Amino acid sequence: MITFGTGGFRAVIGDQFTKQNVQTIGMALSSILAEINGRETKPVIIGYDRRFLSKEAAQWLAEAFVAAGITVHFINYSCPTPLVMFTVGQEDSVLGCMITASHNPAIYNGVKLFTHGGRDADQSFTDIVAQKCRQVAWENDLPSLQDAKRSGLLRYIDPMNGYLDNIIQRIDITKIRDAHLHIAFDPMFGVATNAIQTILLTARCRVDLIHQQHDPLFGSELPAPDTLTMRQLQVMVTNGYYHYHLGIATDGDADRLGVVDEKGEYVDSHRILALVYYYLLKYKHMRGDVVRNVATSMMVDRIAEAYGEQSWEVPVGFKYVTAAMAAHDALVGGESSGGLTVRGYLQGKDSVFAASLLVEMLAVTGKPISQLVAEMEARFGKFYTEEEQIPIDAEQKTQFRQYLKKVRSLARIPGAIGVSMLDGQKVTFADGWCLVRLSGTEPLLRITAEGNTVAQAREYIQAVKKKMGL
Repeated sequence: MITFGTGGFRAVIGDQFTKQNVQTIGMALSSILAEINGRETKPVIIGYDRRFLSKEAAQWLAEAFVAAGITVHFINYSCPTPLVMFTVGQEDSVLGCMITASHNPAIYNGVKLFTHGGRDADQSFTDIVAQKCRQVAWENDLPSLQDAKRSGLLRYIDPMNGYLDNIIQRIDITKIRDAHLHIAFDPMFGVATNAIQTILLTARCRVDLIHQQHDPLFGSELPAPDTLTMRQLQVMVTNGYYHYHLGIATDGDADRLGVVDEKGEYVDSHRILALVYYYLLKYKHMRGDVVRNVATSMMVDRIAEAYGEQSWEVPVGFKYVTAAMAAHDALVGGESSGGLTVRGYLQGKDSVFAASLLVEMLAVTGKPISQLVAEMEARFGKFYTEEEQIPIDAEQKTQFRQYLKKVRSLARIPGAIGVSMLDGQKVTFADGWCLVRLSGTEPLLRITAEGNTVAQAREYIQAVKKKMGL
């Protein structure tokens, strides 16, 4: 069974992530393209990350498209997911495919899909793909990659320069050059190294790296920037030998960003999104609404209100963020897991651009991250977010899905003043909220809460767990 969640198709390597399933997805997509555009469709863009079997899977996928007579433009080196999105937009293609499981554990791999303009494929499209996959009769004798290249339907491309130039043109490179910044960078064994290092060195920053080598096991850690996985970056920033202005980390496929301030303190993704929005409004004098998902801090709501703008809440999944940004001409869109974008840039999250924007923020304001966060919180208040992840099996997932579909099943929790069913169930309280939802990428039940204190956020989580019998 091939299913698509919030981040595309993801599965354990050797279980559901197999050559047969990858090529089945390619055949299904080929069928859809033929129905929509005929055989004259523009090239499909394919890229891959550093995970085990990623390059081979990208080749398997390419073979499926070529067998159907569809031209493939193949990025023949491990690359950031945003580069594929950018290339889909630049080439006016109708489809891009990235072999990655993003921030998931090393035993996973997957396929992300992007439609016209480089936007994350929406639910209606992936539903059609999943349905087509069930109708495909898999073939084991597809033309090899060498045959595909000889046929002229496969072409290797290198779009990195255009991607980097696009980012450099959007940031104040002169201000950054004059600031003489020293940046600590942890790509988490992923694919952001060359892109971020090129931009920062172009801006005359000094850059020191850790974990830049290729390791498909990601150093036995999750390739996701958070309080646990960024410990070594924190140590690096606080070692006292060098004076770092900022520490940044990127996830496995370079669409999510993590930040450590100049004191070595972790700055969570909620504050980063709020800080970018605040910076663009106050210091860059830009205007526009903000879009956030249901698991993201209320801080951006306060900022939007103060500047006469509006905050829009959407389900988890960046495709919902970019759709709402387009509908409301929003200035910034982001999510709780460290992804963001701004108006006029890619229609998806990009840690390379986000990191460049943060470095610009330091240079333009002349203030360190810790001071900017303190300035923002002094004006809009402090919020604290806590999360618990509960591993579940298939049977439990079905049970929780049924429970969360029950109308307002969490409404009777003491102190609750409302329940939203936009994505899972989100209980609102006078001073915060608690969200319960099934992960769209992993076998987990996620319970996230926000309050005025850490203790309050944890109390909300405990109240929800008690109500659910957890």
